[in-house]
Amino acid sequence: MDGSHSLNIRNFFVPGPLGRIPVRLYQPVKDAAAGKQKPLPLVMYFHGGGFVGGSLDDADAPASFIARYSNSVVLSVGYSLAPAKPFPAAPEDAYAAAVWACKHAAELNADIDRMVVAGDDAGGSLAVSLTLMVRDRCAKPLAAQVLISPMLDPSMRLVGDAARLQSDLTAESCAARYRQYLPQTMQRLHPYAAPLEVSRLAGLPAAFIATAERDVLCPEAEKYASGLIRAGVHTQVSRFNGITHGALRTHIPLLKEIVNFLRCRFARTHRDDDNNTDYTPFNLQPSPTL
Repeated sequence: MDGSHSLNIRNFFVPGPLGRIPVRLYQPVKDAAAGKQKPLPLVMYFHGGGFVGGSLDDADAPASFIARYSNSVVLSVGYSLAPAKPFPAAPEDAYAAAVWACKHAAELNADIDRMVVAGDDAGGSLAVSLTLMVRDRCAKPLAAQVLISPMLDPSMRLVGDAARLQSDLTAESCAARYRQYLPQTMQRLHPYAAPLEVSRLAGLPAAFIATAERDVLCPEAEKYASGLIRAGVHTQVSRFNGITHGALRTHIPLLKEIVNFLRCRFARTHRDDDNNTDYTPFNLQPSPTL
């Protein structure tokens, strides 16, 4: 596969509203022969786990793939988990990490004009929440959002039939996680917790939304995509046949599509028209290893 880069990976903490937030930074290694490297795009990645579990390790495969093949700096964020820290702790952690990244863009060698949010499962929900928070708080606009089998509807009106789909995720497990994340009933209507309740989607960043055929959450993710499209947001949707919810985030064809989506978005905002070679698409043939 072309366009790959070796990575420097390190763990540290950034300040958050409820304490320190663990993060993992993936930085493509500079080519000494090329001289000083220009700032790279920045991808904020949020792991899955249904708001009650998951860790930076769970995000390692997609985060490292994106950093390596899109030539981006990736900051993976370990946000607060319920029930110890219920809503709105997690989205506020996501926002705090994004603010920190913008303030420290120079030391990250990151170009915040090409800042993207991404996540899977609950992390996909937090990525959506962050796009809304950035818009509502008049912060630096984001370049794109990448959502992998996201959890978007605490009311679970569109959840599929797990038995029919042969899904590894069930409505009962989703309900149990939402009860811990959103202990107050009215929180289930809050736009930062329930993106499907949001009616004002215009002006949000371009989106790539990936769904799995054998996933009870597939209908709600695709409904959110249709809402973005109606609002005039550039949106790409890919459904992966035969794939389950849990397997999607490490599915190589998906990761390649994400990288090509990001390369296209970065090329649109690239300010040096004489050096676009890092953003050309690569072949989407499946590969056995990362």
